[in-house]
Amino acid sequence: MIIEPRMRGFICLTAHPDGCEQSVKNQIEYIKSKGAIQGAKNVLVIGASTGFGLASRISSAFGSNASTLGVFFEKPPSEGKTASPGWYNSAAFEKEAHKAGLYAKSINGDAFSDAVKKQTLDLIKADLGQVDLIIYSLASPVRLDPKTEVLHRSVLKPIGDKFTNKTVDFHSGKVSEITIEPAAGEDIENTVKVMGGEDWAMWIEALKAANLLAPGATTVAYSYIGPSLTEAVYRKGTIGRAKDHLEATAFTITDSLTSIGGKAYVSVNKALVTQASSAIPVIPLYISLLYKIMKAEGIHEGCIEQIQRLYADRLFTGKEIPTDEKGRIRIDDWEMRPDVQEKIAKLWQEATTENLAELGDLEGYRSDFHNLFGFGLKGVDYKADTNEMVGIESI
Repeated sequence: MIIEPRMRGFICLTAHPDGCEQSVKNQIEYIKSKGAIQGAKNVLVIGASTGFGLASRISSAFGSNASTLGVFFEKPPSEGKTASPGWYNSAAFEKEAHKAGLYAKSINGDAFSDAVKKQTLDLIKADLGQVDLIIYSLASPVRLDPKTEVLHRSVLKPIGDKFTNKTVDFHSGKVSEITIEPAAGEDIENTVKVMGGEDWAMWIEALKAANLLAPGATTVAYSYIGPSLTEAVYRKGTIGRAKDHLEATAFTITDSLTSIGGKAYVSVNKALVTQASSAIPVIPLYISLLYKIMKAEGIHEGCIEQIQRLYADRLFTGKEIPTDEKGRIRIDDWEMRPDVQEKIAKLWQEATTENLAELGDLEGYRSDFHNLFGFGLKGVDYKADTNEMVGIESI
């Protein structure tokens, strides 16, 4: 079939298997170009199919020759209907890893569930023995609590007062004002349940109880802080409460791993175009301005560049891992440079529908968004008849 992008708001309803494969290959080549990393050897990535999770899997495999097990929840293809992009990403990753002689297997299912945890533990026990790095990179709007069987839904809302500020429709380029009503009822509790650290801790406890954590095992979850421009709706909003919980959980997990010399970290990463960030009002406008400035300064990074730097300059240097006053690894350091943020704040006041194309990098935003779904990549013939029925070798 001829596969074209079909947009609905901040979602693309189709994905291109060849484009996703090209994107994965590009990331692999980047990691290879940066040289070997003396990193972990048996790696579990929870949320391994897109964004930072996928970049972590690629960095582990092709930077450290690690065996990787990826857990994700993606839609497989059916005749005449494409899979979700994460499915095609994972298929391409396994294909390339196996060609390189690397162990790579995947589990497709709800990572919040006890059943998927058990399936993962059984596979580690059978194939790897133990894991020495666990990346936790889940991004889901809902979570079914396996203990209570209550379905929790996260919300993106400010706390206390309504929030009004600029945003942009990145498809049309229209800059407008948006107002978001404050959290009410159980909004905060539900968001913490979905996006906080409870499930991360459950994964580590299950691995520890089954003796599947290697001595000195490290686990890393990903977070975001962002600037004052977005803090009312992000860091000081419902999502911020969840991130606070996630970051506090790192200390709880570290305490639980004392007996094996293990440690948990939260890495605060930079703002990037993802399916999740595209859904957050205000963020697309901020990212388009951020991209313009960081590219001009020569410090722009995508997911793969961020994770390569996390691995090579923070996690696996053989030295003590540098953290901020709250114990967090900061890979958002270039984004949060005062000079960068001052320029964004100035441009933010000036940005309108008429001048955003000049002030910001809206084209870069759109390009990255299309790339998420396998569209717009060089070297791919999008007019060619393409087989949508791509399988993942280990599934």
